[in-house]
Amino acid sequence: MRIPQAELELSKSATIHNFKYFKSLLKPSTKILVLVKSNSYGHGGVEFARLALEAGADYLGIATLEEGVIMRKAGITAPILALSTGCDCYSDIIQYDLEPGIPSVEYLQKLTAVLKSMGIKHYPIHIKIDTGMHRLGFEKAEIPALKKALQGCDEVQVKSIYSHLAASDEPQHDAFTLEQIRLFTEICDDIESNLGYKPMRHILNSAGIERFTQYQMDMVRLGIGIYGISAVGSPEVKPVASLKCPVLQVKEIYEGTVGYGRKGVLKHIPTKTATIRIGYGDGINRHLGGGNASFMVNGHLAPTIGNICMDMCMLDVTGIDVQAGDMVTIFGQEPSVQDLAKILDTIPYEILTGIDRRLKRVIVK
Repeated sequence: MRIPQAELELSKSATIHNFKYFKSLLKPSTKILVLVKSNSYGHGGVEFARLALEAGADYLGIATLEEGVIMRKAGITAPILALSTGCDCYSDIIQYDLEPGIPSVEYLQKLTAVLKSMGIKHYPIHIKIDTGMHRLGFEKAEIPALKKALQGCDEVQVKSIYSHLAASDEPQHDAFTLEQIRLFTEICDDIESNLGYKPMRHILNSAGIERFTQYQMDMVRLGIGIYGISAVGSPEVKPVASLKCPVLQVKEIYEGTVGYGRKGVLKHIPTKTATIRIGYGDGINRHLGGGNASFMVNGHLAPTIGNICMDMCMLDVTGIDVQAGDMVTIFGQEPSVQDLAKILDTIPYEILTGIDRRLKRVIVK
């Protein structure tokens, strides 16, 4: 028997549907940058980037130089904002036509020096403003130094000015979010007064698009929303990814225990188990073992039994019609990635980005 492999299915229709939903909240002129960093939130960098562009994305956003190089070598020509590459790889950034985010005068000076050495003028850059996230970016007190550094600097052209909301998905912090937006607008006005032209502005993330739509400005950055997570629980947002794996073997157990450390104690005799081809080496957290989580087997939720192994785990499938080769859903519609996140006291991002690259990403209708 040829046993299928574990794979992450990406729904093309769900991707396009989610993009259209977020697009419907915006003015027709507002551009959408889709974030494809961290292997497209675990969905497969290039595979999902192509889906996003087919859906209508205007820009892509990545974090590291390597991510951008992978996109370009795969033939993706769309504009790419490199959010946090560091300042020691600007020659490569330029070679691969990536547009760097600039969080400090030091970064700007290093980029300018490289551009001068290459004889390049008007290279697109994006100015990052720190409005309260306190991670990367110019603070208000540093804007005069930025304006001075940009004065007469024709090596670069400011394509956009942007900032990041720290808590746009949490209503208890709405006053803070609104203050971030106010400060961002003030700083943008100040920078533009010295530039002589108007760059794009963007501050809204996925939650911001749903909750603070009136501040969409010129562009928004769509991240977790396009992958199927809504900040307001909108039923319009559909999960894109379904993690599936095959049953390797079915056993009838009459005595003993299951798995490493003998942690899988039989609750009934006989216990019917299914060993499935996925484990912590694939990104399945060990805390999902021991019955803490249940996965979908032929229309029934089957609890884990025993410890999660590196490449396999076991399910209690007593009473379920199952055989080797049947596919098990780890997450998708049911259980959802949110369900697993609640069990693990974490966020869906961590589960999605933790899916190992050894699992094939497959685009389905």
